[in-house]
Amino acid sequence: MKKRTLLVMALAAAAAMPPGVRAQSHDKSIRMIVGFPPGQATELIARILAEGLGKELGQTIVVENKPGQGGSLALGALAKAPADGSVITVSALASYAINPFLYKSVPYDTLKDFAPIGLVADIPTVLVTGAESGIASFPDLIRQAKAQPGALRHSSSGNGTVSHLGMQELKRRAGLDIVHVPYQGSARAMTDLVAGRVQVGLDSVAATRQLVEGKRLVVLAAASRKRLSAFPDAPTLEELGFPGLEVSAWTGVSVPAATPAAVRDRLAAAVHKVVSSADFAAKMEPMGAIPHPATAQEFAAFLRGEMKRWQALVASSGAQVE
Repeated sequence: MKKRTLLVMALAAAAAMPPGVRAQSHDKSIRMIVGFPPGQATELIARILAEGLGKELGQTIVVENKPGQGGSLALGALAKAPADGSVITVSALASYAINPFLYKSVPYDTLKDFAPIGLVADIPTVLVTGAESGIASFPDLIRQAKAQPGALRHSSSGNGTVSHLGMQELKRRAGLDIVHVPYQGSARAMTDLVAGRVQVGLDSVAATRQLVEGKRLVVLAAASRKRLSAFPDAPTLEELGFPGLEVSAWTGVSVPAATPAAVRDRLAAAVHKVVSSADFAAKMEPMGAIPHPATAQEFAAFLRGEMKRWQALVASSGAQVE
């Protein structure tokens, strides 16, 4: 067969492929937009996923940091990106399911503008107190808070953050009056917890682990589905009488809603395989993150439930950010 004939046949075969499949040929890189700066937990998880995903797909995954509006600028960029599989995101709970209700305006509609590909990891939170606070256990916290309404103070990493809203829900369900003190991020909040300027806080394993191991903080409870390997002696809030009270800053992969099904399926299979691997789990452990493999359909159903849950929590907290 002549070379010209072969070339014509190859071009015709390529033209017959769905646009998204052509765009994802193995010689084209994929942009992975992440709404946080380098070194933040979601960004670190994204880079670990990008490494495994690149090997699985046989493509280069280029991580692009686009911080701002609590991760929502990245999702806004994804909503306007080409719907051909060349741009994806690893975004966190807040930008998907909290910010649309917290901010007056975000540049996307979570349930209309994106096609869920798969969940990646959970970043569970733990309830901690300073080692010198005089609070030795969760029952101690309950007793002190009820004996002196409004006397105790709790930290958060900012108004409307997971740590704030999770603590608001715990206070509501336990009938506690504890004053909220918001900080800009976890570092200062942990410093003030250790110093006793606030008495209790809900934050990630990554933010608390070193201080717990150094005997400067005490873990009162884990706000996770099951006990955490980092703090195996800490009971879950469910064990302590609060069923379903889980506070984890999960992360998930999405693409623009109009992305062809063949492209979505290929990405979903690759993400699921990477997230389910022992290598990925080993890399998550130092951050206190837990792999959360899920199909695209499972992620979509999970996301709808999370939108309803966090909309109610934002409303009950009264939090709003300009």
